Amino acid sequence: MSTIVYIATSLDGYIARKDGNLDWLMEIPNPGKSDFGFAAFLNRIDGIIMGRKTFEAVLSFHEWPYFKPVFVLSSTLKKVPDNLRDKAEIVTGKLKTILTSLKDRGCNNLYIDGGQTIRSFLKQDLIDEFIITKVPVILGSGIPLFTDMPLEIKFAHIETEIFNNTLVKSRYVRIE
Repeated sequence: MSTIVYIATSLDGYIARKDGNLDWLMEIPNPGKSDFGFAAFLNRIDGIIMGRKTFEAVLSFHEWPYFKPVFVLSSTLKKVPDNLRDKAEIVTGKLKTILTSLKDRGCNNLYIDGGQTIRSFLKQDLIDEFIITKVPVILGSGIPLFTDMPLEIKFAHIETEIFNNTLVKSRYVRIE
């Protein structure tokens, strides 16, 4: 099983403004309407684990963006909207137990999304790969990707791509 984070950060390491706003991501120049490799990434995964706040943010999108199953980590949500019953489900419990259950269901490569969810997986040493796109903006404050960690985890740099002379996407894989 592989757990992969695919995320954008500001130059100063924030994934969102303090209020969770992602407006700064919408300001990225994209004259060619590129997805910057996101569709190819989605083809690598079998499912998506995201936190409640990220799920609620995605619900505000014009249309549901995922064709892979979404598993929402939440102890407060009891059900997903009726129109998403075949696309998303609520999961609760210990992360390792959830991963085992999803692997038993054929989900071998999972996209881990949402700041708190990513940090929870990291604190339990459950992230295998990071794909981080740096956006050339300094927000000054916001929700950080990384916070105090109880352990040191090492990764190897695999590749870096530059998009539109603006975005720098780097891939890191866990060193055992």
